[in-house]
Amino acid sequence: MKIEQIYTGCLAEAAYYIESNGEAAIIDPLREVGTYLKKAEKAGATIKYIFETHFHADFVSGHVDLAEKSGAEIIYGPTAKTEFKSYVAKDGEQFQIGNITITALHTPGHTLESTTYLLTDENGKDHCIFSGDTLFIGDVGRPDLAQKGNLTMEDLAGMLFDSLNEKIKPLADDVIVYPAHGAGSACGKSMSKETFDSLGHQKQVNYALKATTKAQFIEEVTDGIMPPPQYFAKNAAINKGGVESIDDVYEKGLNALTPQAFEDLANQTGAIMLDTRDPQVFAKGFIPNAINIGLNGQFAPWVGALITDLQQPILLITDEGKEEETITRLTRVGYDSTIGYLDGGFERWTEAGKEIDTIESISADEFEIASNSGEIIALDVRKPGEYESEHLEFTLSRPLDFINDWTNEIDNKSTYYIHCAGGYRSMIAASILKSRGVESVIDVAGGYGAIKNTNLKRTGFACPSKAMKG
Repeated sequence: MKIEQIYTGCLAEAAYYIESNGEAAIIDPLREVGTYLKKAEKAGATIKYIFETHFHADFVSGHVDLAEKSGAEIIYGPTAKTEFKSYVAKDGEQFQIGNITITALHTPGHTLESTTYLLTDENGKDHCIFSGDTLFIGDVGRPDLAQKGNLTMEDLAGMLFDSLNEKIKPLADDVIVYPAHGAGSACGKSMSKETFDSLGHQKQVNYALKATTKAQFIEEVTDGIMPPPQYFAKNAAINKGGVESIDDVYEKGLNALTPQAFEDLANQTGAIMLDTRDPQVFAKGFIPNAINIGLNGQFAPWVGALITDLQQPILLITDEGKEEETITRLTRVGYDSTIGYLDGGFERWTEAGKEIDTIESISADEFEIASNSGEIIALDVRKPGEYESEHLEFTLSRPLDFINDWTNEIDNKSTYYIHCAGGYRSMIAASILKSRGVESVIDVAGGYGAIKNTNLKRTGFACPSKAMKG
């Protein structure tokens, strides 16, 4: 028996490759399916099943493409309805993969079709669960995504409590928990950085598993949930209906453009120019109106949160050789309309003598001097919970997550100083403000982490979890 967790850090997502006696199964595959096909081919195994724990909202699954390329059957849990060929398992139904057994445990709460898959080894011993978004390490799935009709977030949280107590907590303490996500995912609020654990340890430390009453559980699980990113509902709809093959997306997107062709296409199509270089490199020079979302951060989730139209044409400016990786990461959250990239990168643009723009980026010490020399407008673009836990006394909370809501308050003639925690999000915000006509935007390099080393007055530290409840 082989179990391999395939963890994708920028999405904080875990897919799983399971293999036994010449047969394999994939759980919650990502959009690009070549990895799974190669693993099976190398092992001489046939992919028999593709198990989906639920209709994912935070990424586009590769289940349909993988089924077409491998001949595997797509399995969902009870109540699931798809627009493509799939098998809907009954609660408790078992599936054989070589010498091991997978049992579908219907665990609604995060979504109505959410299902946990229990793996029993060749000796009949329960070995692990693939818990999807039902149970995370340190947390459980958010219960606000599948509200329909009279079904409230509290109703779903109540279902989740029953699922955990009736289906998962009775399992042996040495059963391993393999979730679909880790820290950084918006599918929960306080996940651990660990990506698996024993169920016994989770019973001891996971606040949601320690809740003794349904009322307590509902209160704790629903407290402090941020609104879901705008792309979640769109991705869930895509996963119910299926998408074009990623091969076709590459064919459209890997279109090398000269600077002039790039400029012409941007003007003709209204495409967003997405610059994925390092924030500080971007600041020193970029194509006017380009948006910076660095590939080295949580790239795909931020694209999903900020670009509201999944069909939006996108033109890329990347470090040389990063074009295909960028397209791959865009497709993971449903952005399939990349129409080309700047061949040779930004350097080629400058060599052609094209117009460039810059964003002033200053150190925390320079920010301190500016703050002490007169009244300034400083925006803290961290999440509300981060801001409430600790912030500068004079900064305004303007979370990047909601930039499309608060930019109408901005005066294009004013100067804005922007910081986040470390400098990644502040450059995204600065580039968006610049593209929307703000003349003077100044980024604070190193963010709040660097600012804490200055003498600027800060509020007292409060535990983030408590701050979120305030």
